[in-house]
Amino acid sequence: MGLANLGYTGLIPDKLPAVPPLRKPDTLETAMDNRRLYSFAAIQVLAGAMLLWVSFAWPGPWSPQRCTGTLLVLAGIAGIATARYQLGKSFAIKAEARQLVTRGLYSRIRNPIYVFGVVLFVGLILIVRLPQLWIALAAIVTMQIVRARREARVLEAAFGDAYRDYRARTWF
Repeated sequence: MGLANLGYTGLIPDKLPAVPPLRKPDTLETAMDNRRLYSFAAIQVLAGAMLLWVSFAWPGPWSPQRCTGTLLVLAGIAGIATARYQLGKSFAIKAEARQLVTRGLYSRIRNPIYVFGVVLFVGLILIVRLPQLWIALAAIVTMQIVRARREARVLEAAFGDAYRDYRARTWF
């Protein structure tokens, strides 16, 4: 007996397509990325706490220089934390193009983590009063410029005109 005798008209498929799962399960690689992301964030929080401790526990009088340095450290930590939060899972240790983040601090500054890192470091120099740290700052700024250029190449290759437009309307 054929299918036509059973009322089959050919309009209903013999086999229904598989329904994809509602949520793609996390892969081991995604789990590792999340673990690295949270571990690095925890290290940053601890480093920020340590810098605050140094700012307030450093021996000596609270001169205008030290007060300015402490305010710069606080501004640097707040700026880095805000930028990190706004970057979300697009954050990476090495240059990657996951998403072009253009909101918040990133709407004005392409590399706010680097900028606020310099603000923080200048504040630390003002607090501890070690002139040789100005040389370290020059090295850090140089490394950040090199890294920012590398990141810019990766983002431009991935996002093309959208990144070039973004770069034209933002600083560093």
